[in-house]
Amino acid sequence: MSQPGLVLASGSMIRRRILSDAGIPFHVDIPNVDEGALKQSCRNDGLTVEQTAMELACTKALQVSERYPETLVLGADQILECDGIWFDKPGDYGQAKKQLMMLSGKRHRLVSGVALCMNKRVLWKSADNSFMTMRSICEKYVEKYLDKAGDKIFSSVGSYQVEALGIHLFEQMEGNWFTILGLPLLPVLDVLRQHGIVDP
Repeated sequence: MSQPGLVLASGSMIRRRILSDAGIPFHVDIPNVDEGALKQSCRNDGLTVEQTAMELACTKALQVSERYPETLVLGADQILECDGIWFDKPGDYGQAKKQLMMLSGKRHRLVSGVALCMNKRVLWKSADNSFMTMRSICEKYVEKYLDKAGDKIFSSVGSYQVEALGIHLFEQMEGNWFTILGLPLLPVLDVLRQHGIVDP
């Protein structure tokens, strides 16, 4: 069986959709990385949010790259930062509710890191910022939103999916739409052109 031209080292459905909608052929292989432990280690070492997002993306891509010699592997990660707090994906309904109440009425930052690897070597990495301002929302509204949104929000850092019902939570968004979704597509397309995955 021939090797795929590009492997996406991510379990994110929205990242898969972004690449598919852009007409990029790829195969998915989900890495097994303890994101929480790695994120904490990066923070203990004094890394910035941008550096940490790229480190997570590199780690995922490098791990998957071990299984695909001579193949480009794309890794990505996103970190939400608000008032110095780094948010993780919510583990349950209670955490999701807590996160949304903490973000209510505030401006926060989404940092999307991305890395391209081959043969267990990082060829390229980048990070991009976007800024989100959430409306002031009450506890009752949050509960109603979570009931409507369902379990899908547990896979979303910050407990919202802006591409779906989560759009109702916001009054302003600043930055690239694809960065907000978790994959800075334009620089990714540029580097994929350089490696022959995308037509010039």
